[in-house]
Amino acid sequence: MDIVIARHAETVFNAAARMQGHLGHTPLTRAGIAQAEAMGAAIGASGVAEGRDLWVSPSGRTQQTAAIVSEHIGRSFFDWQHDKRLLEIDVGAWEGRNYAEIIAEIGPIVDQGRRLFSVQPPQGEWFPAIAARLSEWLAELDPSRPVLAISHGITARVLRGLLVGGEDWHGVAIAPDGPQGTVFHVKDGAETVLHLGSGVHGVKAA
Repeated sequence: MDIVIARHAETVFNAAARMQGHLGHTPLTRAGIAQAEAMGAAIGASGVAEGRDLWVSPSGRTQQTAAIVSEHIGRSFFDWQHDKRLLEIDVGAWEGRNYAEIIAEIGPIVDQGRRLFSVQPPQGEWFPAIAARLSEWLAELDPSRPVLAISHGITARVLRGLLVGGEDWHGVAIAPDGPQGTVFHVKDGAETVLHLGSGVHGVKAA
């Protein structure tokens, strides 16, 4: 499979260290817009977008990132196919809350070395469920058709883990972290970084 996987740019919730999860549709900041412009410029200059099927999470922040990228790659925004299986982890009752407030209530919720949740969000989703929905999405793709997908921090790490492997985390292979605005190219089981984003790392930018 030949797939380009991009992580969306910074949002107002990212900048404020608030939980977004899968349904928190918050807009890009000025820094995020600049990151999306850089993503689009890098993808456009590489020529890698030509002839690819375009997929995007239905989240507002990925949609805004895709709209900016579209202008750089000469494709219509309406070429993007939406799939909810590309959404970010569902953080359940934590959605919209500040990380610091949650940690003050229940203690650490993030493995700092891995930059991943170490506690399952209440009424939320956990890593095996993310891997299951992404595996289903991958199975429905035509392997002869190259893909460009814009998704989220944790989702992209699980997706890349399914394609190229990674560290086991609660039974799921997780690929290494990449900052917001990073674009990865996975082809024939090998991964390269097409563009290194300038945003933050980890789940505080999920």
